[in-house]
Amino acid sequence: MTALSPPTSPASATRRAEPLPSDTDENDYPAPLELPQFSVLWRYAVKVTTNPAPTPRQKAPVLSDVAKAAGVSVPTVSRVLTSSKFVAPELRERVMQAVSELGYRPNGAARATRSGKRSMVAVLTGATSNYGYAKTIEGIEKAARQSGMSVIIAVVESDEDEAVNAAIDLVLSQPVAGVIILEFDRPGLAAVKAFPASIPLVVAGGGSRRTGKVPGALLDERAAGKDATNYLLSLGHKTVHHVAVPTMGKHSGRTEGWRAALTAAGIDVPAVRHATWEPSSGYRTGQELAARDDVTAVFCGNDDVAIGVIRALLDYGKRVPEDVSVVGFDDQPHVAMWRPALTTVRQDFQDLGARAFGLLAASVETGLPPESSTVKPQLVLRESAAAAS
Repeated sequence: MTALSPPTSPASATRRAEPLPSDTDENDYPAPLELPQFSVLWRYAVKVTTNPAPTPRQKAPVLSDVAKAAGVSVPTVSRVLTSSKFVAPELRERVMQAVSELGYRPNGAARATRSGKRSMVAVLTGATSNYGYAKTIEGIEKAARQSGMSVIIAVVESDEDEAVNAAIDLVLSQPVAGVIILEFDRPGLAAVKAFPASIPLVVAGGGSRRTGKVPGALLDERAAGKDATNYLLSLGHKTVHHVAVPTMGKHSGRTEGWRAALTAAGIDVPAVRHATWEPSSGYRTGQELAARDDVTAVFCGNDDVAIGVIRALLDYGKRVPEDVSVVGFDDQPHVAMWRPALTTVRQDFQDLGARAFGLLAASVETGLPPESSTVKPQLVLRESAAAAS
């Protein structure tokens, strides 16, 4: 798996040396490329979400389109774009204006097909080291490798246009057969919206109610958040407080599931407490929660935050789970070793990555967008939650 370095730009995607370490309510493919036979990986039974009737992707502009718009020959366009020979400034300006107006991008995938080079899959992501990102990329890479494909990664450093376009241009300059975007954050969502319709595209994300046209491998975080909250209510807790992690939109699926469970139970919904992805952020929120005697159950947006909350509760004299029950989200490997072992929601990010690659493989082979798939994460019961005292 290869990590790419973008053109030198202060807001562009940057090289990531490490090989491997959400949620929105919120584009026509070229003819299928000649690629090695794919084996679509389905490791678990999934619920299939029907997309609108698939239609072939709209043809992307090619060199001849640019030449026609600029009023020059195809070889002249090629010389301008490759800087292989001198071209008069006036002709160069006309070519570049046509490139801009048509939205033309050099198609590395097409060049690879003509030259016989090995095809690749690209991953666009807002991060690489966070647990969910890293394991999803690992799942993509493993599935691609088993199908004889290689993987390149481009990091979208922000949702600003300059950073998004730099990452997209970087990917499309490579011989890619298709692209997977991790729709876990704002940079990922911005990349999905800006990506051209000329290359097969699939998203991997935590939303289960997407309405966009891009097919995706999804995790039903809303249903899982509802399950976690209902479990705490079943233990006799009068309400459940929530510490949310950053999202793409107003609320994540985890938060929506928490809210839906409390509303269905006729319980007033407490104010959401917001944290970052870091344990230290959970610790600061845990200090605030420890100062309140009415807090007996807390549902955290991820495991790192949950560990921070538990540490703060213990430091301030609260017992977990005797005084306060805490549930996390993700099921990172270390949380089973924590004391108390963390009750949490297990998200199979490696399977998410494998499913995303399977959808992309089908799309590349058929030239049509595949049907999205959704899997519900599972609640894992351990030691950090108990009956209300």
